[in-house]
Amino acid sequence: MLHLMPKIEEAAKTIAAADSEKPRIGLILGTGLGGLSEQIEQRAVLPYGDIPHFPKSTVESHKGQLVCGELAGQNILAMEGRFHYYEGYSLQDVTFPVRVMKQLGCEILIVTNAAGGMNPQYSLADIMMIEDHINMMPENPLRGVNDDKLGPRFPDMCAPYDKELLTKAKAAALELQVPAHTGVFVAVPGPNLETRAEYRMLKAFGADCVGMSTVPEVIVAAHAGLRVLGFSVVTDMCLPDALEPVELSKILAVAAKGGERLAKLIPEVISRIDS
Repeated sequence: MLHLMPKIEEAAKTIAAADSEKPRIGLILGTGLGGLSEQIEQRAVLPYGDIPHFPKSTVESHKGQLVCGELAGQNILAMEGRFHYYEGYSLQDVTFPVRVMKQLGCEILIVTNAAGGMNPQYSLADIMMIEDHINMMPENPLRGVNDDKLGPRFPDMCAPYDKELLTKAKAAALELQVPAHTGVFVAVPGPNLETRAEYRMLKAFGADCVGMSTVPEVIVAAHAGLRVLGFSVVTDMCLPDALEPVELSKILAVAAKGGERLAKLIPEVISRIDS
């Protein structure tokens, strides 16, 4: 990690030149969840290719741009599309934008994803607020010589998801009547989906939703001292005894419905952060 700081500073300088306002909240929008950006009072939009050292998003449903602006009275940086290990990037590449958010002044990271639901009490397009996670990625973004300027060698992970933010999210979901649960997210490398046996194993481990992202970003956020709030949208049901082949078009349609719910919920949560 010792080589990261010059790259972080260069990327942050480019973004700051486009938007001089200091962001407080970083937002990562996952598959099919880009609609929330329409509510942002945009000051600048930067394609990832214009930001030094940013990877390029290769996933069809990800726009691949950074939006700088204001949402619910807070200055934010919103990633429309993220990077994944399965695209061939290292986890330091995948999590690089989180480092840049911290450098620019962000205190909070809100991360979203599309996920498979393994809890039979969940329904398609439901929201799961992440209260904990299981990391099954084959790599760790903190591997290597630690840079103490970025964070501690052994960051604590007893509560990577901020309990106060989670409480506010629960209250907001209840008031808005958004179908929401709290549960455990497990991250796997992908890009293939899981077998019936693997779903049984992951459920036995204690996971409620499974996906191919989020945990690396949260690990780096914890390392950097950011408060984290995480949401999964249940886009397909991963019940081993009733498993059916997945169609991407159906997943994107469900993700869009769940994204509409998050587009109501997240601004409300943001508006309550200082209350």
